[in-house]
Amino acid sequence: MAESSVDRQAIVAELERTRRTFRLLVESAGDDDFDRASAGTRWTNEQLLFHMVFGFMVVLRLVPLVRLFGRLPPAIGRAHARLLNAATTPFHEINFRGSCAAALVFDRRRMVGKCDRVIAALERKLAREPERNLRLGMAFPSRWDPFFADYMSLAEVYRYPVQHFDFHRRQLTLGE
Repeated sequence: MAESSVDRQAIVAELERTRRTFRLLVESAGDDDFDRASAGTRWTNEQLLFHMVFGFMVVLRLVPLVRLFGRLPPAIGRAHARLLNAATTPFHEINFRGSCAAALVFDRRRMVGKCDRVIAALERKLAREPERNLRLGMAFPSRWDPFFADYMSLAEVYRYPVQHFDFHRRQLTLGE
């Protein structure tokens, strides 16, 4: 039985939806909105908006890792994921502080452009990706993020930043 192909058009449509939504969120927010605390996080809305872009940036770095680990014996990937899961507490602190610091550079005036460039890069990578690579996968540190499964294919990794974006969008307190 032949495996069905990955629906690249659906992935691109979701990436484009988030790109347009992100632009609208940022462009419709006022200074008070950016400085307001988000709901359920320690970030301001501006910091959380950058963190949402960061989810797409992370995927750019994950793509070659999934290609590599997807070709290694599965035990190596599982050991790597266990090691990363053991470092969950420091990871969360670095993730928090990193987004705070990065939002100083990719602030409300620069983050839309960054988002556009990163999503365009992901779309180009996806278009060039051989179908067989989209089936490669690796073990993930599932304690790091609610959308990381214990094992994810490259196709699932391309879908991850949209899930991450949609989750955090609900935590924004823009216009309140």
